[in-house]
Amino acid sequence: MKIEKNKVVTLTYELRIQNEQGESTLVEVASEEQPMVFIYGLSGLPEQFEEHLDGKNTGDDFDFKLDAEGGYGDFDQDAVVELPKSVFEVEGSVPENMLEEGNFIPMSDSEGNQLQGRVAEVKENAVVMDFNHPLAGKELHFKGKVVSVRDASQEELDHGHVHGEGGHHH
Repeated sequence: MKIEKNKVVTLTYELRIQNEQGESTLVEVASEEQPMVFIYGLSGLPEQFEEHLDGKNTGDDFDFKLDAEGGYGDFDQDAVVELPKSVFEVEGSVPENMLEEGNFIPMSDSEGNQLQGRVAEVKENAVVMDFNHPLAGKELHFKGKVVSVRDASQEELDHGHVHGEGGHHH
């Protein structure tokens, strides 16, 4: 069965990026024990990621790169903001170990949208938060295998995600 719209796709892969020195760094692995499972066309993954898999069959290997634009976009300096430390207070004080560089903190914007922010710098009275995707501005190199392809059930299509093994459990 080949990969096309509304098929449940199971993949194993290694995702590598190049650091500033041009060295390849492994940043994510989807293993046979914990594969990536998604509905093609409803995944929310970068469009070009899905396009590279279009038409592949169970057992096919893949090896492709996405530039920053085709992946998670360019690094956006406007998504790096300085917030007063008081924003992070819980019952009058900042929880211990919360504000350490590199920590990810779930937050929400003024409209209530959920955001994941990374602590970029801690100053005396402020915290610099980076709301860019961790892979923004990076070329992504995916190398892996199509483990299986199957039809999505009507319930999966209605819910927009995979159920059962490797998927969502209600």
